[in-house]
Amino acid sequence: MTRTVVVLMGGWSPEREVSLVSGRACAEGLREGGHKVIEYDVKRDLRALVDFLRPAAGGGPDVVFNALHGRYGEDGCIQGVLEIMAVPYTHSGVLASAIAMDKPMARHAFSALGLRVADGIVIERRSLASGDPMPRPYVVKPIDQGSSVGVHIVREGDNLAAVEAAEAAFGERVLVEKFVPGRELTVAVMGDRAVAVTELRPRTRFYDYEAKYTDGITEHLIPAPIPAAVYELAREWALTAHQALGCSGLSRTDLRWDDSQPGTTGLVVLELNTQPGMTPLSLAPEQAKWAGISWSELMTWMIDNARFPS
Repeated sequence: MTRTVVVLMGGWSPEREVSLVSGRACAEGLREGGHKVIEYDVKRDLRALVDFLRPAAGGGPDVVFNALHGRYGEDGCIQGVLEIMAVPYTHSGVLASAIAMDKPMARHAFSALGLRVADGIVIERRSLASGDPMPRPYVVKPIDQGSSVGVHIVREGDNLAAVEAAEAAFGERVLVEKFVPGRELTVAVMGDRAVAVTELRPRTRFYDYEAKYTDGITEHLIPAPIPAAVYELAREWALTAHQALGCSGLSRTDLRWDDSQPGTTGLVVLELNTQPGMTPLSLAPEQAKWAGISWSELMTWMIDNARFPS
């Protein structure tokens, strides 16, 4: 069935450029699927957005495809606007989006589910100036950013003052986690199905923003060449997290596996992305393609599984 779809993209978070790439790619896939598509670059003007989605003469879109990334786009804010307007939209709702975007809160949820997470604490950013909050190596993260924006691995010899200064743009609190050595894994979930496990092998020091969005920097291995028990537990945990947080449509869970530990004991959950990247290099579409789902079919599946506000 042909639908009129508005693709929201852009925004004003540090992930604006990635969102624009995602949005354009999704719009093209929707057009290939036979849908009428309108692209909308979201600015910090709520009235303009509302007027665009609900024209004076009526006849707004059948569904909104949310291709925004970062704060205000995937943290429950834009979802709340669309709920109030009673406009169907893709991906997760207000609560799931808010919990997943808040890394400390998501960690509490994962632990309550029995999913293993890295040892971690939330501290005032300024306290980094007083010294290491835990033995090195450890990871410093903004509490509410995506795409590895602002993430630093602090190793022996690194300048802690430089890390503290870099974090200043992202608020007064940071999450500090024990660095888990080993292998980077990710699992896409579509509805009630964990699709696959991909292993990521960046040629940089870690899977940072550059490694995620620069062609050729990271090798994607799908299915991940890991023991079957680890593979299946990663899929199980991703689906458990998706369902327990109340996610909808497509999500992606990132994990680390310390392969020096016996069995599955080295597996930890890092975070759940309610709106994973949809660029040509992105992992969730790559897993869907591996599973036999074309780009246009994935786009149509996502609008078919849009949330309908009550």
